[in-house]
Amino acid sequence: MQTERPFVMSIAGFDPSGGAGLLADIKTFEQLKVQGLGICTAMTLQTESEFFNIQWEPLEGILSAIDALMKKYFVEAVKIGVVKDAECLNEIIKRIKLNNSKTKIVWDPVLKSTSEFSFFDVNTIPDLKSVLKQIDLITPNYIEYKVLQGADLFENSCSVLIKGGHREDRIGTDILMDKGKEISMQPGDNVSVYHPKHGSGCVLSSAIAGHLAKGENIENACRNGKQYIEKFLTSNPTLLGFHS
Repeated sequence: MQTERPFVMSIAGFDPSGGAGLLADIKTFEQLKVQGLGICTAMTLQTESEFFNIQWEPLEGILSAIDALMKKYFVEAVKIGVVKDAECLNEIIKRIKLNNSKTKIVWDPVLKSTSEFSFFDVNTIPDLKSVLKQIDLITPNYIEYKVLQGADLFENSCSVLIKGGHREDRIGTDILMDKGKEISMQPGDNVSVYHPKHGSGCVLSSAIAGHLAKGENIENACRNGKQYIEKFLTSNPTLLGFHS
């Protein structure tokens, strides 16, 4: 077994356009020189601009895949993407921790697609309070943060990176809340224009997971993840970004 690169696992949906979900995560891992593993939570039919349908994978199959991979490979960090509800997320996290209690976990809470297709069952949001205490970091956009904040989820909880792409003020400024501190992360000096990108949240969260797997703390992983996503967002004017 190769040992030169740390192992990072993505537990996320399959997007045939390659812009989001598992395929985007694996592209990101490869660029960061970490070894990517993948488990599918849902099969979607979508392009970068349209969403058609989703078929959820059985939870037992997801849990069995976690067992198989984590018994074979020492997984330093896991990025979790689209899941259907709080119960599913809780079971996934419990299984990860059962295999390795020290594995870092990043959850990108995908509640809706850009085209307003609902993924996560919002009726189960109140059940997330105990779940979030088992996670190292969540990466909601500003709209998702407001929804989760409305359920009073963040007291004595995990670290939170509020992405700035949906803000009307200070666009591109991310806010990290970590161990009682609020850290503002400004756009890079060389960033003049952001081009919207399909899957940008997936790419950012997987980049952060990759940096956590390399042993970085949450603040540095988020800063380095931000540098990666800024290159992605400025890579071209289309909705499908380039990884480089």
